Amino acid sequence: MGFLVVKPCSSKQNSLKRMASHIYALSLTPSSSSSSLSRPNLIFSLRDSIRFRRTHYNFSIQNVFSPKAFMSTVAADEESSSAKAYGSEQIQVLQGLDPVRKRPGMYIGSTGSPGLHHLVYEILDNAIDEAQAGFASKVNVLLLADNSVSITDNGRGIPTDMHPVTKKSSLETVLTVLHAGGKFGGSGSGYSISGGLHGVGLSVVNALSKRALDVHCPCNSLLAEDWMGGVHKLESTKLLLQLSVKGVLLMYFGALYELLHKACISSIVIVARKKEKSSHALEVTVWRDGKEYRQKYSRGKPTTALMCHERPTEDQFRQGTRIQFWPDKDVFTTAMEFDYNTIAGRIRELAFLNPELMITLTKEDEDSEKTHCNEYCYAGGLIEYVKWLNVDKKPIHDVLGFCKKADGITIDLALQWCSDAYSDTILGYANSIRTIDGGTHIDGMKASLTRTLNNLGKKSKIIKEKDISLSGEHVREGLTCVISVKVSNPEFEGQTKTRLGNPEVRKVVDQSVQDYLTEYLELHPDVLDLILSKSLNALKAALAAKRARELVRQKSVLRSSSLPGKLADCSATNPEDCEIFIVEGDSAGGSAKQGRDRRFQAILPLRGKILNIERRDEAAMYKNEEIQNLILGLGLGVKGEDFKKDALRYHKIIILTDADVDGAHIRTLLLTFFYRYQKALFDEGCIYVGVPPLYKVERGKQAYYCYDETELKKVQKSFPTNASYHIQRFKGLGEMMPLQLWETTMNPETRLLKQLVVDDAAEANIVFSSLMGSRVDYRKELLQNSAAMVNLDHLDI
Repeated sequence: MGFLVVKPCSSKQNSLKRMASHIYALSLTPSSSSSSLSRPNLIFSLRDSIRFRRTHYNFSIQNVFSPKAFMSTVAADEESSSAKAYGSEQIQVLQGLDPVRKRPGMYIGSTGSPGLHHLVYEILDNAIDEAQAGFASKVNVLLLADNSVSITDNGRGIPTDMHPVTKKSSLETVLTVLHAGGKFGGSGSGYSISGGLHGVGLSVVNALSKRALDVHCPCNSLLAEDWMGGVHKLESTKLLLQLSVKGVLLMYFGALYELLHKACISSIVIVARKKEKSSHALEVTVWRDGKEYRQKYSRGKPTTALMCHERPTEDQFRQGTRIQFWPDKDVFTTAMEFDYNTIAGRIRELAFLNPELMITLTKEDEDSEKTHCNEYCYAGGLIEYVKWLNVDKKPIHDVLGFCKKADGITIDLALQWCSDAYSDTILGYANSIRTIDGGTHIDGMKASLTRTLNNLGKKSKIIKEKDISLSGEHVREGLTCVISVKVSNPEFEGQTKTRLGNPEVRKVVDQSVQDYLTEYLELHPDVLDLILSKSLNALKAALAAKRARELVRQKSVLRSSSLPGKLADCSATNPEDCEIFIVEGDSAGGSAKQGRDRRFQAILPLRGKILNIERRDEAAMYKNEEIQNLILGLGLGVKGEDFKKDALRYHKIIILTDADVDGAHIRTLLLTFFYRYQKALFDEGCIYVGVPPLYKVERGKQAYYCYDETELKKVQKSFPTNASYHIQRFKGLGEMMPLQLWETTMNPETRLLKQLVVDDAAEANIVFSSLMGSRVDYRKELLQNSAAMVNLDHLDI
């Protein structure tokens, strides 16, 4: 996009006429090439063959960021006065799908990558609801090369007949009306069990979809944007300039001189850019009753009528729905690219939860060799899911599992304890929706598990002392459990459905788990002995860890300080404003302490590599001095207790290690500790990784910092061929001067930080167990499978 700003001067009228004729000529200049109208560094770019010579005319060209910034004094005053007013005119009533476009985060969580993928999940969940109702057996998900997504199922197909209330087709109703759908329960509902509840999922996707096709403007036309934000195509044979003055549009060029002086206009904005032809953004196809129905939409509004075609005789019995959509680039703040692995993780979960369903995921690419296609079908259900989660661990018994229906609620559960695991992995689902924040189904399972094992342990005399009781933390150590419930009227928190709130579910799950475990473990006392032995060892380790913690506290009291001696704290007391750098060694710690901003930045140096807690129990963990320093310095509290963010001393924990193999290993050990000790740190967005530069390039008095080989080559190419410069490869943070460390890694305005979050807990659990666990064979397999993802040029050999 280009902007030409013309300011009137006190010159004669013929000067303006010469200027006007020059601008007019621009729209008539023929060109064999298409317009180059993307946002350039130059002020005005209409065609590559056009150049301005400012000396010929008495006007100035300035940088313009947006035409809307150029308002007349009158318009600015009117805007200021209207901002202070508050009457009925200021009360806005949003119609149709406007609320979704106005506040998309309320419906999809965010306008970043999670929200983008949530659009796929909304459509996918509709197909899963058809499978849960027993009407669909196949779902195909296709990620196309044009960044659209197509999801097809062989369910009943969305109804297409006229809706009695909206007087539109039912298909258009569910796509354009919020809270319209067949999943509200009751006798009039189309589903007895569903993940969808509010009737907004499909309409939200429709509202946030837009497809733009770039078409070049012909050489004799351009686009002008008036000060009120309107965009208009201007044909050179009829008009060239369009201005907005007090709401009156003046569409002829001859009145330019009088207009500028009489209306006291300070500037004129002429915009030349590509014209975006708005096309369909969502296509829906329904196969139903021997017919095929098609309709197209853009930004929540239909762009075509509902078309109906008869199916061939051999294909008359086909049923189902296909939704293809293009996300709106004006809504999403990040690069709009669907991640194959993220969607594959969600599809894998759904395939485990619905054993009779086949889901196919395909990612197309312009290069056919890069096309990915996988099928997901797990007849074993949750039992197979737990086996997959524990593939790299040492189970102490076979997977236990049951499926039961009670009081209208279906409970499906599978669990297994492993000897080489010291934390639990519990995944909960409600109507195939992952409840990452838990809920009553998980609360009921935990309570029943603890009570039942304590009762059986005392009944079998394995727990001999009357005063000893196993806590939930001890019972669940090494446990992998997946629980799925199907509820006719689930109560989720918000549209993103992260927590189940039905109180009746807890009671049913509690009783069902107790009945199953009591019956099974009484018939298999050997399994009970193994589970209770694991829990009692966890209790002993916890007692030893408690003694170690008390010893640490006593030593801290004797030192008259509860903080580690090497911690260089900051002066700020509000944790939200504070950040701590965990650095590698005293050398890097010395530079960081000198280079930091003492007001809000704290430094904690570590001595060597910390303990790998994936292979050790809690007692050994608490005895490790470096881990003690981390727990006390950060205020992490005790493992297993409810996480309290307010207790943290710093809300931004930054891991800062050398850019070599040892630094990567230390960073991995720290991430393992944080994930296993207090996973909520990732959920709250408290964990960051600092990225130090790899190279420093000096040329004369100029210094350039490069973070990878690509940036280094780019800097080198920017120099003349015969330029003389020096390249320094940083081997560690200790080699950097305090000022260098501040400028490149610690200054909030210039540094590069990566925030770490966990999108797929099951996948993360497998990666940590495989990489940091004791099973060498699984670690070797993981490294071999990931070898294709490694850029050999980036290896530090």
